[in-house]
Amino acid sequence: MAQIELDGIERIFTLGDSQVHALHAVSVSIEAGEYVAVMGPSGSGKSTMLNLLGLLDHPNAGTYRLEGRDVTTLSPDEQAEVRRSRIGFVFQSFHLVPRLTAAENIALPLMLAGVNLAERAKRVARALKDFGLESRAGHRPDELSGGQRQRVAIARATIMRPAMILADEPTGNLDRATGQDVTALLEELNASGVTLIVVTHDPVMGSRARRQLLMEDGALVQDLNVARQAAPA
Repeated sequence: MAQIELDGIERIFTLGDSQVHALHAVSVSIEAGEYVAVMGPSGSGKSTMLNLLGLLDHPNAGTYRLEGRDVTTLSPDEQAEVRRSRIGFVFQSFHLVPRLTAAENIALPLMLAGVNLAERAKRVARALKDFGLESRAGHRPDELSGGQRQRVAIARATIMRPAMILADEPTGNLDRATGQDVTALLEELNASGVTLIVVTHDPVMGSRARRQLLMEDGALVQDLNVARQAAPA
């Protein structure tokens, strides 16, 4: 069974007297464990599609099934639970809480989910070690480099052991070498079985995915399965 099934998805925004079709008749299936890049020019609908996949937005028409469940029919509280337990988000601008330390930012989803203190401490300690952040555990975001902040963001996104990671331009604010390190981290998570969906305008990053969905004017215009590319030198 496909992990993700979009069928006839429409998303329309009203701007003044006009309507903008951000997504038009989008239908696609993504299997569990796939590595997919969603690509296209600015305004093509790729970020709108990511927001819908992450249950941060709602379609005007169409059906979205996640792990066989029609999530478009769920209540806001039920959608929030799916978001919290099954989906991890990684953003270009990190979205860390400035007043919290790296360890506290990573622990936040666990705290919101009501995980007990002992289990939180165990999982956060493991995440800090896995992402090379042990020496930065007590530092706030403004005391971390861009690469370290994105590592914290990825650790936070995966601390609930989600089935899917949605990454929106995850290397956009990073230099090339640091961006490659972050990409490698995401790909390691994908290799462990997590579905990875990356929105990017960067053709180099897009070419690393095994599948590319090309968007244009709110429509899915191409669905390419490509050979795995070697990392750029």
